[in-house]
Amino acid sequence: AAAVILPRDYSNAELDDSKKLSARRRYALREQIVNDALAWAVGVVTPEEIDKINILHASFLAMHRAIDRLAVRPAALIIDGNRFDPYLPVSPVATDGRAERVVTRPDDPGVLPYRCIVKGDGKYQSIAAASILAKTFRDDYMDRLAEQYPMYHWKQNKGYPTRRHREAIRTYGISPFHRKSYRLLEDEMPQLDFDGAQHGTLSEMVRPDTGHDRRSAAHGERPRRGARHVGAQRGGGFAGFARYYQEDHRGGRAA
Repeated sequence: AAAVILPRDYSNAELDDSKKLSARRRYALREQIVNDALAWAVGVVTPEEIDKINILHASFLAMHRAIDRLAVRPAALIIDGNRFDPYLPVSPVATDGRAERVVTRPDDPGVLPYRCIVKGDGKYQSIAAASILAKTFRDDYMDRLAEQYPMYHWKQNKGYPTRRHREAIRTYGISPFHRKSYRLLEDEMPQLDFDGAQHGTLSEMVRPDTGHDRRSAAHGERPRRGARHVGAQRGGGFAGFARYYQEDHRGGRAA
């Protein structure tokens, strides 16, 4: 997941839902985003965490970790989608991210105001920017894993349950980076013994900068033309958040 705070009145007509952009365009826009943003950060979760708390709450935990890492502290959040686990800051300053999920309620003291925006990456540029960061950093991570586990063809499928990916799982079993809570194949899956294998942890494999700080206050973002303005600026700014995953209960996504 990624979090982005853009400057007041920032406008980039090319920012859009990451899925609508070519890979080349996404990476070019990523350079613009990290250079222009007041602050940005990326948060990750492990396959074990996904299996433990489910993909939905794990995606929110990744968002929370991204917020934790922001060098500029937001006053409110706008979230891509229709659900979110309320965010309670664990520190007044940027950290490396919380160790585990913190369960909160919207009315708990200290919870940051937030608003969920369905298809927000097509309405708010900060969400679109976060979508691009989440997508490109995840693709980078899958490409690095693919060098260690070429049999799964992750450079091509990025972990999605394509036919070649499923055939590789049937032949070689699953890696330490597959989610075990998904039905990977219709029959029972073997588990490969990777003890001693030279593979890094998620935090080691995905290691972008902890954030970008322009050392200025964050301000609210105006919606794109045709989009409703939601929420209220409360002394600081709005941070846009997006996660990148596809829930597929038949599938066996890696990472």
